[in-house]
Amino acid sequence: MIFEGLAEKLQNTFKKLRGKGKLNETDVDEAMREVRVALLEADVNFKVVKDFIKKVKERAIGQEILDSLTPGQHVIKIVNEELTELMGGTQSKISVSSKPPTVIMLVGLQGAGKTTTAGKLANLLRKQGRRPLMVAGDVYRPAAIKQLQVLGEQLDIPVFSLGDKTNPVDIAKGALEQARAYGNDMVIIDTAGRLHINEELMDELKSIKQSVHPHEILFVMDATIGQDAVTVAKTFDEILGVDGIIMTKLDGDTRGGAALSVKAVTGKPIKFAGMGEKLDALEPFHPDRIASRILGMGDVLSLIEKAQTAVDIEKAQELQRKIQTQEYTLQDFMEQMEQVKSMGPLDQIIGMIPGFGQMKQLKNIKGSLDESEFLHTKAIIQSMTTKERKEPRIIKDSRKKRIARGSGTRVSDVNRLLKQFEETKKMMKQLSGMEKNLRKGGGFKLPFFK
Repeated sequence: MIFEGLAEKLQNTFKKLRGKGKLNETDVDEAMREVRVALLEADVNFKVVKDFIKKVKERAIGQEILDSLTPGQHVIKIVNEELTELMGGTQSKISVSSKPPTVIMLVGLQGAGKTTTAGKLANLLRKQGRRPLMVAGDVYRPAAIKQLQVLGEQLDIPVFSLGDKTNPVDIAKGALEQARAYGNDMVIIDTAGRLHINEELMDELKSIKQSVHPHEILFVMDATIGQDAVTVAKTFDEILGVDGIIMTKLDGDTRGGAALSVKAVTGKPIKFAGMGEKLDALEPFHPDRIASRILGMGDVLSLIEKAQTAVDIEKAQELQRKIQTQEYTLQDFMEQMEQVKSMGPLDQIIGMIPGFGQMKQLKNIKGSLDESEFLHTKAIIQSMTTKERKEPRIIKDSRKKRIARGSGTRVSDVNRLLKQFEETKKMMKQLSGMEKNLRKGGGFKLPFFK
């Protein structure tokens, strides 16, 4: 789960508050000390932490508590709102030109993932009905042009290139002319990076900016580097002028310091977040949703959006019926895993379900969706008879040995799968109950419960 270390510490801190009927100033001070330590350990900028704690304390002690909230819930609500504000408050979108094409210039240091991000962004914009053109403007890094061309072929999105012997300014100008001629309404320029900031790099970027006047200059930033990346982002903004941040590798950032600091330090919002290696793993950045996930409140909206693109609604309705009538089988279990797997890493999915991040049975289920484990799981289930898949209770010692031989696994693997199946059944019953409660309260329906 993103920001796993920080999320766990904050959720444990607020558990203590939830159990108290009344809170005094000492309780708030103690909780804020723990929050302060958690944020600093997560590599959040020291000044940002200091200002954040000050704002939360002022609001927590100075405001009246709503009738619908306990004192503990009141503090958590304030922390959630302040975390959201810290990351930008609301989603920040790309400024689209009234006269196409809109020019987006990607900048940053080498190794942050600019070229791959260019492909991901083009893919995302095309899904939104745009006609993007990618521009190979990095003429220095070996194979950078080829990498972008390969991405273009994979996505079936055009790539403009004049080779590695042409000035990047001329490449940018030529790309703009082609976009106008062929009706491309989005031009994404992949620029060169260096291992460090230098005058030559910045001069070249300034020249490209002056020649094509981009509507958006987006700084591509590796989330896992932490405060060093934030410092570089600030320098790029001071020299070049940056409109927003694309944060890559956010799915691998267990601390969260960069994401929580960059808006406060640079004044520039995070516009997109890279949540995996696949070319569809770039998402608009929603500060409110991320704050809710950090505090264990889930992110049902993002979960629904993922489900809408990955889940077969008819299968979901049939699955719900089977769970309610106790007809859920190992065959259903395998098909369900395939659908969940198509939505993205399980840690991310779990983090979107309110209250499910800490559930014990999920820790045993997570491994079954890893690529190698999933193949083993599939092999075991496919080595069973139709009756065994429908009635797992009949699978005793002799059957387990036969299934293990047929799937090239061990009896212990078969036992583990059967245990995971039973735990999943229990979890799905709980989800079904949660979905009913959401429906009664006029809330959202969860994926697999359409």
